[in-house]
Amino acid sequence: MNHEPRTKKAVILLSGGLDSTTVLAIAKQAGFEVYALSFKYGQRHEIEIIAAQNVAKSMGVSGHKIAEIDLRIFGGSALTADIDVPKERHVNPAHIPITYVPARNTIFLSFALAYAETIGAFDIFIGANAIDYSGYPDCRPEYIQAFENMANLATAASIEDKGKFKIHTPLIEMSKADIIKTGLSLGVDYSITTSCYDPSPTGTPCGKCDSCTLRLKGFKDNGMEDPVL
Repeated sequence: MNHEPRTKKAVILLSGGLDSTTVLAIAKQAGFEVYALSFKYGQRHEIEIIAAQNVAKSMGVSGHKIAEIDLRIFGGSALTADIDVPKERHVNPAHIPITYVPARNTIFLSFALAYAETIGAFDIFIGANAIDYSGYPDCRPEYIQAFENMANLATAASIEDKGKFKIHTPLIEMSKADIIKTGLSLGVDYSITTSCYDPSPTGTPCGKCDSCTLRLKGFKDNGMEDPVL
């Protein structure tokens, strides 16, 4: 009797933003059975959680976990402390802005690794980008490679040779315009995503923070207006 090979599972870090939504579409296009993971981590707003839930539902993920951790106990970022979000700033990747959340991707990837190991997945997708980004150190290729190496040293699944973990960063060397173009080709509905660091209580983006600036430029470079504005 012939048996169809089982679809490989993958864990997707899903913030409800433009990048992570595009990554989810890329993973599905690649044939993965996707499981999304989002975080309530003490961020300034929970609008992105609603967006993540909407994205997960509309794109038909096999599972969606929302982990609750409180990074406000440390603060140190405009996203987790009572610090103003910089607006209309010239984005310079050589300068790490106050919107950087200390060790956030390390924390998120660690949770994703635990989720992956428990469901028998060896593929983790994250929307890290080292081209059109705010200069966060945990978005660089060398960091991703280091975490992948650690994952294969620190898990029973790897040590027992059940598989090797791979951290996928399909957007790492793409411009925001190319990310949007790719997502549109895969049918991504960007109107249900949110990227703003400092939205209004109703979710309207400010249009002036780093994330909004990069997003707006990406749509403009594609000859389009941002559908959330």
